[in-house]
Amino acid sequence: MDVFSLVPAFGGLIVTLSAFFVALSVIVAVHEYGHYIVGRWSGIEADVFSLGFGPVILSRLDRRGTRWQFALIPFGGYVKFKGDKDAASGADSNSLSRLDQKQLRQTMHGAPLWARTATVAAGPVFNFALSLILFSAIALWQGQVRSPLTIGSLYEIPYAHQMKVGDIVLAIDGQTVPDFADVTALSSFWSNLSDAETYEFIIRRNQQELAVPGPNVNIARVSAVVPRSAAAQADLRSGDVITRIDGASILTFDSLKQAVEGSAGETLAVEVWRAGATRQLSLTPRRVDEQTDEGFSAQWRIGVMGGGFFFEPQTSTLPFASALKSGADATWRVMKGSLSGFYHVVTGAISSCNLSGPIGIAETSGQMARQGGDSFIWFIAVLSAAVGLINLFPVPVLDGGHLVFFAFEAVIGRPPSAYALNILMTIGLALVLGFMVFALGNDLLCP
Repeated sequence: MDVFSLVPAFGGLIVTLSAFFVALSVIVAVHEYGHYIVGRWSGIEADVFSLGFGPVILSRLDRRGTRWQFALIPFGGYVKFKGDKDAASGADSNSLSRLDQKQLRQTMHGAPLWARTATVAAGPVFNFALSLILFSAIALWQGQVRSPLTIGSLYEIPYAHQMKVGDIVLAIDGQTVPDFADVTALSSFWSNLSDAETYEFIIRRNQQELAVPGPNVNIARVSAVVPRSAAAQADLRSGDVITRIDGASILTFDSLKQAVEGSAGETLAVEVWRAGATRQLSLTPRRVDEQTDEGFSAQWRIGVMGGGFFFEPQTSTLPFASALKSGADATWRVMKGSLSGFYHVVTGAISSCNLSGPIGIAETSGQMARQGGDSFIWFIAVLSAAVGLINLFPVPVLDGGHLVFFAFEAVIGRPPSAYALNILMTIGLALVLGFMVFALGNDLLCP
């Protein structure tokens, strides 16, 4: 066996595990810090803040008496509050019995209901806040297309044109380029463009108005590859231009989409242009459940994103309020989509293969990291919102389960009995472990 032939695969595994570790650590740290800091604000003291489980690798005791530590098993974390028996926040009866009223108030088990509720809810809320911040930061970084439309940079493409960086594009294919802030006019502009192979571009260059030829503005250029898709498996990359499928010319991203949807899952012979060279690939589209306004619709997809201009437009800074709104909208879409997807899986409306386990998430982490920092940060934002949402499920051992117990206490006037709690927590743990095994099975068995 050629040992050196294993190096790329080994390197890929290292990237995958590293990306998974970083993504999970950030999300867990923010989640647990939410519990910790809101507990502290509510008068509840913490004994331990731990990233990871098992033997402690590194720790430090702060002046408030909280031990901050990294543990050997890096997949998770916890806050052990004063009076807790363990990381699962079970009550330490012996320890609690020795505390006076002032000390008891500093524990999760002696604090008023509002303080416990705020502390438990803070973990998921901090995950949502992380998503909002990251999505908003991405929107700020990407900016908005400047009007008038100006070429910022030109992609490498296999089609001839006479466009230059700095050209102001006034009209394309006989359609005046609208202000990009006018959503209605922009939509009309895109829909009125023809399917012609070449366009006439009216541009302004050095104070002169010129008519120059160029390719269809919406060529089949790949802007991103969906992780764990047929395209990712075939090593399609951002910047690739798909020029033929089964021998037929592909002029636009829309014609690519039509060819894939019409494949009925049959393997496609795909011609790809990459950095001046042509490659032949075989891709087998996969059936994907896509969310629509009416629910989900199954479509054949190879897993590429694209469309838009064959050049990078110049951008201007997005107003902060607009970026914040964009972040809030994106966070809400992830939460709504995750909840809808889970519901449709449980009711059998869509395939259970839409649920990924740790292997699938790790693989997605690695592929997003390879696509660039912005893609990886976007993935962390998505995962953080999903983790926050899952933790709010009303399952004992999850934060949502604790909030249900607190709601019971608020209504009845006393918490559930220790016996009932033990049984419910055991059932909750079995449900969580069962779900993890099911998701792991999906990772191993689903295409």
